Amino acid sequence: MNVPTMAEMMAQGKQPEVLFWVGCAGSFDDRAKKITKAFVKILNKANIEFAVLGTEESCTGDPAKRAGNEMLFQMQAITNIEVLNGYEVKKIVTACPHCYNTIKNEYPELGGNYQVMHHTQFLKSLLDDGKITVEGGQYKGKKITFHDPCYLGRANQVYEAPRDLLKKLEIELVEMKRCKSNGLCCGAGGAQMFKDAEKGNKEINIERTEDALEIQPNIIATGCPFCNTMMTDGVKAKNKEASIKVLDIAELIANANDL
Repeated sequence: MNVPTMAEMMAQGKQPEVLFWVGCAGSFDDRAKKITKAFVKILNKANIEFAVLGTEESCTGDPAKRAGNEMLFQMQAITNIEVLNGYEVKKIVTACPHCYNTIKNEYPELGGNYQVMHHTQFLKSLLDDGKITVEGGQYKGKKITFHDPCYLGRANQVYEAPRDLLKKLEIELVEMKRCKSNGLCCGAGGAQMFKDAEKGNKEINIERTEDALEIQPNIIATGCPFCNTMMTDGVKAKNKEASIKVLDIAELIANANDL
């Protein structure tokens, strides 16, 4: 798999078209690594000149900021901004809405100004420019619902790009009752992946999974590694993993087109 680093690119005197920000989940979580690989396969297929930071990439600081540790956030953010500015990065694409939101909306006040795109927006632009074609393949005719990630949907009003890509797969797109601006968080936007639950009679990801199961989809599509984990756990808790798959949009496109 062809994944050059910014350092290697610079050594060759090249400036890639786009920096792929992998994020902590996409780098270290075994499940999320599959999303990273699927996206890279599509980038390679489209002949996009891209690079990653590799070991020079650090956490964006999003978890620290959401947990209230502003000082740690700024330390992490400024370190990243120095690296990005050192490489004169202009355009960043990431498969993680948490990274997307933080770099796009919170880095500018610390001196990090970039064009930031979520991977579904970037894939949609490749499709519009004719650089990739999307066919239904094994998913043609399947019933798929899309779970809106909080930091992509309600925080940044990106609703159509992921749905436009899904429709190209020639699938039956079904919406949950709570979707788009009325979407329900799966829990990891509130860091439920990293801590014990608060008092209550139900986990939030179970509640969200029930929203999806109500419409009986074959596949729950996601656009966020945290959502993917939370919804997968929800499907397992309901003993439905044999009949319902949870897949990122990049995985759906890569699989359907045999990349």
